[in-house]
Amino acid sequence: MNDLINILKNTRQHLMTGVSHMIPFVVSGGILLAVSVMLFGEGGVPDPVNDPFLSNLFTIGVAGLTLMVPFLAAYIGYSISERAALAPCAIGAWVGASFGAGFFGAIIAGLVGGIVVFYLKKIRVPAVLRSVMPIFIIPIIGTFITAGIMMWGLGEPIGFLTSSLTDWLRGMQQGSIIVLAIIMGCMIAFDLGGPVNKVAYAFMLICVGEGIYTIVAIAAVSIAIPSFGTGFATLLNKKLFTPDERETGKAAIVMGCVGVTEGAIPFAAADPLRVIPSTMLGAACGAVVAAVFGAECYAGWGGLIVLPVVTGKLGYVAAILVGSAVTAVSIVLLKQFTRSKKSEKQADEQEVEIEFDLG
Repeated sequence: MNDLINILKNTRQHLMTGVSHMIPFVVSGGILLAVSVMLFGEGGVPDPVNDPFLSNLFTIGVAGLTLMVPFLAAYIGYSISERAALAPCAIGAWVGASFGAGFFGAIIAGLVGGIVVFYLKKIRVPAVLRSVMPIFIIPIIGTFITAGIMMWGLGEPIGFLTSSLTDWLRGMQQGSIIVLAIIMGCMIAFDLGGPVNKVAYAFMLICVGEGIYTIVAIAAVSIAIPSFGTGFATLLNKKLFTPDERETGKAAIVMGCVGVTEGAIPFAAADPLRVIPSTMLGAACGAVVAAVFGAECYAGWGGLIVLPVVTGKLGYVAAILVGSAVTAVSIVLLKQFTRSKKSEKQADEQEVEIEFDLG
């Protein structure tokens, strides 16, 4: 029981391992798919008769996005039980995908498969069987149990929940897109790559798979803003930052370009009370601008690196600039306010000391 509690305690670590191995599939598959659609020029799937090359490119992109689900599950399981969990988790996620369970199904399959394999590895067997357990017996039994749970138990209800969530997101596009933009922006900028950020990123990936590209653009803009904003703040008022922070700011701008939110982490760690509210405000503002302009992003990533696969490029870039400016100005103003308060306090203390000496 203690082992199970320990596994569940480290769920965040297991999910991070899965997501980090899944991202290359999302980026490469999403961008190749988007390029094929954009070059075809009719806003739809390339025609295999009239343009076989773009049709094949589209197929390659779809393959990348399809494989992201089993690979996510496989490496969640790998984080729990190492190599023996790869096949059970990947196959379980694939079975779940047949019910439309998608991203959430992969998470469940990865956790369930990893736990199943973890306990299978604890079974004592004769010495003659030990060499074949991790490559033969455990994968077979683990796959049967994990895929069976998805096939006859969890696959259908998770698929229903995923479908309901997708319908809700599509409905938000029509009426409450601004509210959703604010929520997404704040979540992504809140813990800068942590669990809240990853929940928002999960929504983004669901939208990539379902073709809800307006919400993908909202998330893509929000991903870039914290790094850009903190970097711009170091340029806006250099006196408020140490030489090391100014150098870190340059790196943060580069990380913003390639869609890495974590560029803002050094600033947030050093001054969380001023930096985190500023990044959240900036990301929310940028996300709203992207929603108003109706920008669409076809890749599950952020920053300027995905600009070639964005429609409504002007609105997308404007959203990043507005959000980054809001973040930078907010950080500078809050730091200046804090510094002035400290100066006033020090001046008051000096006056008290002088009055005491005269008395």
